[in-house]
Amino acid sequence: MLDVVLAVAGTAVLMIGALAAGDAEPVDYVAVLAGSLVLVVWRRAPITALIVATSCMLFYVVRTNPGPPAAFPVLITLYAAVRAGHQLILAVAGVVFLGGTVAASLATAEQPVQDLIDRTVLLLGWFLAAAVAGTVSRHRQAYLQQVEQRAAEAERTREEVARRRAGEERLRIARELHDSLTHCISIIKVQAGVAVHLARKRGTEVPDALLAVQEASGEAMRELRSTLEVLRDSTDDAPVHGLDRIDELVDQVRSAGLPIVVTVTGEPRRLPANVDRAAYRIVQEALTNITRHAGGASASVHVGYRPGELVIQVEDDGTTGPDPSLVPGNGLTGMRERVATLGGRLHAGHRPEGGFTVRAELPEAPEPLPA
Repeated sequence: MLDVVLAVAGTAVLMIGALAAGDAEPVDYVAVLAGSLVLVVWRRAPITALIVATSCMLFYVVRTNPGPPAAFPVLITLYAAVRAGHQLILAVAGVVFLGGTVAASLATAEQPVQDLIDRTVLLLGWFLAAAVAGTVSRHRQAYLQQVEQRAAEAERTREEVARRRAGEERLRIARELHDSLTHCISIIKVQAGVAVHLARKRGTEVPDALLAVQEASGEAMRELRSTLEVLRDSTDDAPVHGLDRIDELVDQVRSAGLPIVVTVTGEPRRLPANVDRAAYRIVQEALTNITRHAGGASASVHVGYRPGELVIQVEDDGTTGPDPSLVPGNGLTGMRERVATLGGRLHAGHRPEGGFTVRAELPEAPEPLPA
């Protein structure tokens, strides 16, 4: 819009000057119109605008010798060409237009020499000023682009450093937990197991407290291993568990004595990494809960591939019913957090006929970029 206003204003000024001189012919008015209206594209096509403006205005100057104002369209397009990085055409256009102007002035015998010198020096100064302004603008644009690139690179570097430090910290915590707690819990578990074995070997009754220590130590070891796996899985170089490893998971749980039936509906497909990982963890946690709390039960795992959605449902047929005194543990809380992060839905509760069900509906949205 501003370019249109500039072109119209320049055309009006030059046309008024041509009409006031009274010696212009129709072809001169056409040259003024073409040389001024080309300013509409001086930003988008600086070379074309400079060639048209120089040719038309030089034609007008040679025929009528209107004075310095006729150089305004040439100066504007010359500035644009220099700003775009075209120095050679600057020199060519400047020499051609100044040479033509001087030649036209010399052809006018009645013009004083001093006026000719003054006009030439004035035009030369304007051309130099336009060239300098274009050069400064070009360097300023290059500087701003460089600043933006550096800022973007610095932001990207900060994000990478933050992710790397977070990964290193998770690994450090995992190593500390493994080196300290794993050793201590293992000793407790082994000692408790030895004590239970000796008591049974001697034919004495095993104290309930000792059995509780043995069970709690085993549970603590499993929880610790699960925690370490989560910490290590959060790093970039850790293997990612997905539904492609669900058979291994089911075989491990079956070996512990839990019958499991796995069904898959829909056409299996490649899932986004975050959806695939969350689905595996939900199945893993649900089966772990069944193993802990539904002794003697059997379980079923259903994986449903729907358009734009993945459905995971894990159920057991245990005899335990709703207990208002029970508080959801960290496992269910972790499931809800995973599902909520993906924008999905989770239902976890007791079945009317007995047992427990976990159902997660995960939308297959693209994995979000790291923050």
